[in-house]
Amino acid sequence: MTYEQLVNFLNISIASIAEQPITIGDILLVPTFLIIGFFLTKWSVKIITHRLTTKNTDPNIIHLLQRVFYVVAITIIVITTLDVINVPITAFAFLSGAIAIGFGFGAQNIINNFISGWILMWERPIRIGDFLEVEDAKGIVEQINTRSTRIKRVDGVHLLIPNSKLIENTVINWTLVDSLMRSTVRVGVAYGTSAKKVSELILQATTEQSRILTDPKPLVVFEDFGDNALIFEVNFWMKSNVEGGLRVMRSNIRFRLDELFEEHNIIVAFPQRDVHLDGSITILNKD
Repeated sequence: MTYEQLVNFLNISIASIAEQPITIGDILLVPTFLIIGFFLTKWSVKIITHRLTTKNTDPNIIHLLQRVFYVVAITIIVITTLDVINVPITAFAFLSGAIAIGFGFGAQNIINNFISGWILMWERPIRIGDFLEVEDAKGIVEQINTRSTRIKRVDGVHLLIPNSKLIENTVINWTLVDSLMRSTVRVGVAYGTSAKKVSELILQATTEQSRILTDPKPLVVFEDFGDNALIFEVNFWMKSNVEGGLRVMRSNIRFRLDELFEEHNIIVAFPQRDVHLDGSITILNKD
């Protein structure tokens, strides 16, 4: 096939849109532009992400810029492709309107989650790395997508939550403002034990933990005279991005309390009952 024959073949019109002929060459040109545009977009996003990462930019800002860049790039690629093949955008006005109406009725949840995803990325009530509590699930936010948010639960399971659920329902964000968290350790000792001494030992076991904040300082409270014990409670603050950090700290305090109580002969109370019998008891001995 000669060059002229190839040109004539590519110029063969197979359809027309808004009185603009669409040739075989135009059809072949569309995937070429789309493939080139896709690789250029991916390459550009990779460079921008690398530069922002080296500058220690907030990963939530990087994630938002990536989404915005992809939307803008896709729009430019589509408009440029239509312009190259001489197809006016107005030719798709009626068709796009009909598709939008049908798509809106058939995909309300998808659109709702899509818009909610952009709200989450723009307003940033939830950020990558935050520790969330959604209903009965707790975990760290790993990724905020346009349809759903991926959370890694404390047991290592990955959970996908629709974005609309995070917008419409009550969500506890443990690290929204800062990573400060408060926790409590509760212990009961036997009656007859010096309350002041117990308070001193509890405070000692708590302040010995290096990760516990001194401002606000730990507070020991003589909570109550219980049925079987004197009840004490210590409240403390620490910086932790996950709930597991609090559980480990509570465990460390209890381990240290056990050592201190053993050194000072303090007994941790346990449930017990005193039984008083009125009258006499006769024990029959049968041979």
